[in-house]
Amino acid sequence: MNEFENEYEERIMSREFIRDDGDIELSLRPRVFEDYIGQEKVKENLKIYIQAAISRGESLDHVLLYGPPGLGKTTLAGIIANEMNVNLRVTSGPAIEKQGDLAALLTNLNEGDVLFVDEIHRLHRSVEEVLYPAMEDNALDIIIGKGPSARSIRLDLPKFTLVGATTRAGQLSAPLRDRFGVVMRLELYTPEELSRIVIRSAGILGIEIDREGALQIASCSRGTPRIANRILKRARDFAQIVGNGVITKESASLTLNRMEIDELGLDATDRRLLTAIIKSYNGGPVGLETISAAIGEEAITIEDVYEPYLMQIGFLGRTPRGRIATPAAYEHLGIEHQIK
Repeated sequence: MNEFENEYEERIMSREFIRDDGDIELSLRPRVFEDYIGQEKVKENLKIYIQAAISRGESLDHVLLYGPPGLGKTTLAGIIANEMNVNLRVTSGPAIEKQGDLAALLTNLNEGDVLFVDEIHRLHRSVEEVLYPAMEDNALDIIIGKGPSARSIRLDLPKFTLVGATTRAGQLSAPLRDRFGVVMRLELYTPEELSRIVIRSAGILGIEIDREGALQIASCSRGTPRIANRILKRARDFAQIVGNGVITKESASLTLNRMEIDELGLDATDRRLLTAIIKSYNGGPVGLETISAAIGEEAITIEDVYEPYLMQIGFLGRTPRGRIATPAAYEHLGIEHQIK
């Protein structure tokens, strides 16, 4: 393989975990089920599927993980590979631009490897067509030539496990979704689960934290471990510089105040979104694109990042005519709600 081909493969595939914040972020990811906190139903079922596959000497069936961002889909893919004692290959839907990209990925897999595709809903439809026989028959159909002289050849592939992750399961095509033998939804975490994650992460980061401090961070993390770990790192900064080196409830509250995160986990953008609906559009209904223009955020960011949590806590509603702010949102923001 020449230098160009090496660079080409590295562009679309990595053997390592995705690194969000350097080596520290990597170390916060659990490597085994015993260290993975929360998602009990998903964990227990995956353990059974993995043990059964190992006992039969087979690869695990293809797995689709879906749910809001930051809940541990990438981490679970790494644990699956670790438990199966095979390599993990990491890529993403947008990185696989052409059929040749996918063919290069698949032909470089070893027997039993786990191929993790993040944002799998963003795969091009032409790429999906190549993926179907690979998932079902462990084969790759390649068209050689064009026009009347074109012919198809089939290459055998090693058995592998495709782990797909998506925040928008509804955007997956039905043929692709149906080819996953294991489909699992990851749910938002409870404050108790998140506090255990925060305590574990604090130990890895080498910072002392008491239970009240961990619970304070957990209760404002929107049910998401990624957010909890991000707040924990900033709380560490404040504890080391402003406090006595220990994250307490008071120092955690100071951190949240400085980050403009309130007791329910709403940040400045959440409050700006709700305030715009209430004050500029009389509580709604108002269209997503209008909200996007009003607060200066992309519509897809509002839909994927902010709306799910606001809807879950009952502050935002969707109607056929647009988004509406609920009475609970008025109360939280301290705005008088006038009945229309």
